[in-house]
Amino acid sequence: MTVVCSARRQLLLGLGGVAMFSMLPTKAQASRSTKGVRSLGFYNRHTGERGQGSYWIDGDYQSDILTDFSQVLRDHRQNESAPMDKRLFDFAYLLKESLGYDDELHIISGYRSPKTNQMLAKRSNGVAKKSYHMKGMALDIAVPGVKLAEVRSAALALKLGGVGYYPNSGFVHIDTGPIRSW
Repeated sequence: MTVVCSARRQLLLGLGGVAMFSMLPTKAQASRSTKGVRSLGFYNRHTGERGQGSYWIDGDYQSDILTDFSQVLRDHRQNESAPMDKRLFDFAYLLKESLGYDDELHIISGYRSPKTNQMLAKRSNGVAKKSYHMKGMALDIAVPGVKLAEVRSAALALKLGGVGYYPNSGFVHIDTGPIRSW
């Protein structure tokens, strides 16, 4: 009797797990996959440099490509680079995917040194004194051929971090901080 009850309990627990997994959103199921390739391309509007490559292959981030990306996304004013948050590349990749966009993203700002950030904050109220750019956790981007409002909407829908909308300056800010928008 105890063996039958134990087997029945295990069966019910197993079925409950299957039912629970089937209720997860498709994105959550897909994110569990470790197979595949994620590629990005960047064009830095200030330096004219380009960086492209497959930064994630079968569940592993490619350190050489991430280093190349960090160089292209460096603070061009101080010529300083810093490691960028890997989640930022995932955010950019998923944003491109949701827009159905195949080309490179245009970068207005990636990493910002504290010196550059301080200088920009003095010039504009729109620059945070403790900007995520200084932590390598933010990008200001433009997506040629895609309306800026559409880029903003797609970034907001992903719910992966902060999204700032700067239509007068022609870019959308994305970061891997808390989910918020302005």
